[in-house]
Amino acid sequence: MKRKILIVLLLALGFMPSQGNAPGKIKKKKIIVLDAGHGGKDTGALGKKAKEKDIVLSIAIKVGQYIEKNLPDVQVIYTRKTDVFIPLDERAEIANKNNADLFISIHANSNKSNKPVGTETYTMGLHKTQGNLEVAQKENSVIVLEDNYQSKYEGFDPNVAESYIIFSMMQNIFLEQSLNLAANVQNEFKEKALRQDRGVKQAGFLVLWHTTMPSVLVEVGFVSHPEEEKYLLSEPGQDHISSAIYRAIKQYLAELEKQEAELDSGLETLSYSTEKSQAKDSLNLQGDESITFRLQITSSTKKVMPNHPIFKGFNDVFEFYENNTYKYAIGKSTNYDEVKKLQQSVKNDFPGAFIIAFKNNQKVDLKQVLTP
Repeated sequence: MKRKILIVLLLALGFMPSQGNAPGKIKKKKIIVLDAGHGGKDTGALGKKAKEKDIVLSIAIKVGQYIEKNLPDVQVIYTRKTDVFIPLDERAEIANKNNADLFISIHANSNKSNKPVGTETYTMGLHKTQGNLEVAQKENSVIVLEDNYQSKYEGFDPNVAESYIIFSMMQNIFLEQSLNLAANVQNEFKEKALRQDRGVKQAGFLVLWHTTMPSVLVEVGFVSHPEEEKYLLSEPGQDHISSAIYRAIKQYLAELEKQEAELDSGLETLSYSTEKSQAKDSLNLQGDESITFRLQITSSTKKVMPNHPIFKGFNDVFEFYENNTYKYAIGKSTNYDEVKKLQQSVKNDFPGAFIIAFKNNQKVDLKQVLTP
């Protein structure tokens, strides 16, 4: 059970040193999974003429074409390219099996009223408003079309609000990256596609539940709004939406590449300095006890109690609050290599745990600490 929880809660930072661009290293080709929602027997939301499944498939393919044409170092994988039904858990599994760097699920919204209009982008989390819950319930209701859905999703009922309590603890270590990507998407929709911005939100979407990378669910507009339905059905409208998503992805990857390069530069400098001084394999930072290293294992927008199953077996859990997020780390040492060994020892349970640094109990940039 603990392992199942960890698959949801924890995975890697958006970058790792081994994936950077430092001399002598092979640049890792980024993998993006584009998920066109619904499909086949699941039409999704319906407008007067529009079917959600058709609109989002067209947009997803257009996004992929933009990426393939302009970003040669990025591989695109689609969960579907035709009108077929794909269970929600299989969509996430496609991304996980391919070790994707991003998962983007594309949907269209609807409402009982024909007044709501605009775009919104979600990350995984617990809904904060009734409206967010209703969007998640609508998108999750597709599971009733799947075989054995009650056992597959452990008794989850998409129409019962209490079922969504489980997502209060399902914030993963990619929360910040997911929020950054979501903000990029919404900014592009607002500034370039000139759509009404309904904001970045959180809710419990099953399609994001088991993804092991930064993930977002994009609602590209309301098919229940007459004018927006026409826009989403039009070729120019779909081009504007897809190009906005593409630019958001491009911006995110550019920021990620910059972070990777900076981290690799620091580690390369550290390696050179260590060899030059014929230092021991262990890095003690010349006895500077004001600098300590810890291993971050998870984060959450809600406070996690020390007795939560995720922390079982660890007595040194350290909590700190950063960017409106509670973050949790284990271990503490002035010796970087000791924490590196801890990282290796817990990698089965915490495959994405990463090392962070503190100076006088204040978090500091790891690269600056490691650079002589």
